[in-house]
Parts: sequence; C-alpha cells; structure tokens
Amino acid sequence: MATLLNTIEDAKARDICREHGDRPDELLEILHSVQEAQGYLTDGALRTIAHALNISRAEIHGVVSFYHDYKREKGAAQTIKICRAEACQAVGANDLISEAEKHFKTQLDGKSAGVALEATYCLGNCALGPAVMIDGELYGRVDMKRLLSISDNHKGREA
Repeated sequence: MATLLNTIEDAKARDICREHGDRPDELLEILHSVQEAQGYLTDGALRTIAHALNISRAEIHGVVSFYHDYKREKGAAQTIKICRAEACQAVGANDLISEAEKHFKTQLDGKSAGVALEATYCLGNCALGPAVMIDGELYGRVDMKRLLSISDNHKGREA
C-alpha cells in the first residue's frame, strides 16, 4: 500500500503497523504496542493506524473505548490495579481500596499526581486475595502496609 507523507502523523505508530504487516486483524496488538511505546494513544496515532490498516477511525474508536486498558491521555507515574472480584472482596479488598484512596488522595479509577488506582475484576490469584498488580507484576495477600512497600519498591526501580 502506498503511503502519502501527509498521512503519517505518528511515525512510531506507523513503524509498529509495518512490524505487524499492516494487518487489520492485528489491531489489538498494534494498539497495545503503541500504548506501551508512548504511554497512551494519541489522536495522531489512531489516525495513522486507521490509515495504515485501511479501517475507519470509528472502528478504532469503538475498540479503544470498549477495552478499559487502552488510555487516551497520559497516565499517572504509577498505576495500581486492585482486584474487586468476590474472592478478593471476601478477604478485605474493599477495606484496602478505602485505605489506598485515603493514602494516595485519589478515588478508585481516578489518579492523583503520582498514582492511579484502578479496579480490576479477577487477576487469577483468588486463593491469595486481596490481589494487586503494579507494573504488570502480581501480588497476593496485600494489606495497606504491604501495598505501600510494594509501591515504594516499584518507584525505586524507576529512579
């Protein structure tokens, strides 16, 4: 497919599309790769992907808005996902969420200057609830003291 120079708004997104052979059936993987590379999905990246894959921007918008893991704006420095499935609730996830909201001065599914708290439903660690995921790493039997320790440990890795 010939590409006009004025249709490339996001060179990184264009490169990722090429790596996936400009295949529309690889849209989810492409979106994940672009978000991983840039932190979130910009309008320019979505327009570039739509053009490269020869699909409508409306189709891409539908996919991005359906899946909660896709972000349309720059996120917090750290995202903490807390499981709210029944097994985790039964062993204190709701108390953990309340304490985390107070400590980080944000609400669940909101973000403060440095931390975003997100609800998730089943991290596959039901026997070890409450379960938490930070930077793609899963932790079980998390209470507030352990959450703060894990969070600080992950912040230290970035420095």
